[in-house]
Amino acid sequence: MAARQIYEKGNVMTTKRNAAPRIRIGRKPPGSPASGTGASTGRRSQVLGPAVLGAAVLAVAGALTAGSAAGRADASVTVNCAATPSSCGYPDATNTGVPGGTVLQIVPAQVSSGPGWYYNAAINTVIVNGNGTVLSGLFIPCTLQISASNVTVSNVQIVTGGNFGISLTHTTGVTIQNSTISGQNPTTGRVGSAIDDVYGDSTGLVDGNYVHDPGYVAGDHTNGFYVNGGTQPLTISDNTIFDSLGQTDAINLDAGTPGPAAPVASKTVVNNLLAGGSYTIYGGAPSGSPTSNIVIQGNRFGQLYYPKAGQYGPVAYFDSTGTGNIWSGNVWDNTGTTIPSP
Repeated sequence: MAARQIYEKGNVMTTKRNAAPRIRIGRKPPGSPASGTGASTGRRSQVLGPAVLGAAVLAVAGALTAGSAAGRADASVTVNCAATPSSCGYPDATNTGVPGGTVLQIVPAQVSSGPGWYYNAAINTVIVNGNGTVLSGLFIPCTLQISASNVTVSNVQIVTGGNFGISLTHTTGVTIQNSTISGQNPTTGRVGSAIDDVYGDSTGLVDGNYVHDPGYVAGDHTNGFYVNGGTQPLTISDNTIFDSLGQTDAINLDAGTPGPAAPVASKTVVNNLLAGGSYTIYGGAPSGSPTSNIVIQGNRFGQLYYPKAGQYGPVAYFDSTGTGNIWSGNVWDNTGTTIPSP
């Protein structure tokens, strides 16, 4: 990954942003201006097991979309969900992260380790290094680094300042669900990427989470979920992801160094409530990156920060001609009208 300097020591990973310009961040078409600075019973959640992740991406998208009518009003008549996401069945602070009656344990003040995970004080990071680990009922005021497979993160609140909220490093079958991720404050306690697939090779499901209020430090290129390209299957479904900034995105599928030698494939983005960023979604195809089986379907684009969802629009670099690529059923939150394929 030319765009990052990765330092590994044992199973501990830290990342420094390269000072050199990075192709993936702040991307705009030529001529564009510079980018700016309870229980979950009320929310429909399509939680998919690891076996589904190995199935065809189109089948996953079809199944998720088919079930949407059961828990959410028809997108053509439901409007202005971004103001109160839970009123439309999307995650927000009222229905995500803390089931009724649960008191979160604070890391590391109340608990600093458990089966398959531990808190590393030297780098202020919770490290998951045990396959099959389940993290639940925790308040994590730092980065959560997942370096193992078949890990489940559920009903967790992450409020952190740093490069990552959750970092995925060479993982398979990871599930992140019903959790909240945000920055600590708007400036020094900001989070750079709420979720980041650091090497672009992780597989898994990100479902039913509330990502919001990242904050900003000069020079940041903020992501809700940076997938970092790759061809491994990832499904991002039923989340609320708000990037209050004019850069960079709610979801970014692009490779760190995009181009003909950096294919992006098998990414499914369905039934999410999204807002903000330069463009709200980057679709994986800048600089000639070949894309296939990129499914962006049934998402709602909100106007909390910009009339076009993102500062310049809802999506950039989606190649509608790529094999298996689908853009359908995506709507404007303020009108419920369909957003045509880019």
